[in-house]
Amino acid sequence: MTQPENQMPTNDEMPDVKQDHQGTMTAKEEAGEFFKSAMIAILVALFIRSFLWEPFNIPSGSMKPTLLVGDYLFVSKGAYGYSRYSFPFGIIPIEGRMNARDPQRGDIVVFKLPSNTSIDYIKRVIGLPGDTVQMKSGRLYINGEMVKREKIGDFDIASDSGEIVKLTQYTETLPGGVKHAIYEESDYGPLDNTPLYTIPEKHFFMMGDNRDHSQDSRVTHAVGAVPFENFVGRADRLFFSTNGTAALMEVWKWPWTVRYDRLFKGLAPERPQDNN
Repeated sequence: MTQPENQMPTNDEMPDVKQDHQGTMTAKEEAGEFFKSAMIAILVALFIRSFLWEPFNIPSGSMKPTLLVGDYLFVSKGAYGYSRYSFPFGIIPIEGRMNARDPQRGDIVVFKLPSNTSIDYIKRVIGLPGDTVQMKSGRLYINGEMVKREKIGDFDIASDSGEIVKLTQYTETLPGGVKHAIYEESDYGPLDNTPLYTIPEKHFFMMGDNRDHSQDSRVTHAVGAVPFENFVGRADRLFFSTNGTAALMEVWKWPWTVRYDRLFKGLAPERPQDNN
């Protein structure tokens, strides 16, 4: 028996038009949801970058052999507490440091250049507040004592300009037994003989490991002793490294440019307690 043409369908036969309409969003609603998700992602990223870790990449060879051009690393933002420079654009007006923890000699630190705080530098903590530091004939003196160094060997290394330079690698032992590698081109360069520096309170003397190719605290008009307030964080670990010919996002170049032996390498110097 056929159904009359003017008979209404039963509830089971009714298309669920109303429910389908409720399950979709208008273009305005979709835009609102996208904006909300984007804002949450930005806030999470800002929180991680400000309070936990911030990524940096190495553009120069001033920290060779420890850090190479093309290295990407994480900086621990809470290692020394927080200052206004811990936050993007210095937007949080903190005086001094909040929850401050003292840096250790030998730490690798990212800091704001005292002469231009829009620029980030990365160097090693050599002198602590109250120390005296001086270079004499290429040798480092801290508090009047010559710092021990042990020759590892001579190497032909490409400079930032691409020129091949013969450098000598040493293991340097700072006061307290902290050991790390350095490069020296000679003991008679422009920064191999300096005045005696006395480090003021709440300041640190910073030097690059590539001693004859580093603008650091020895250059007083540009860097000098660095205020603790300018510290951004401690460089803890590499997370990526290329040979300098590929950017992080150039994935198609990774197979032949990634330095696989440097991935996730720790950056802490050797300390006496590490051998216990």
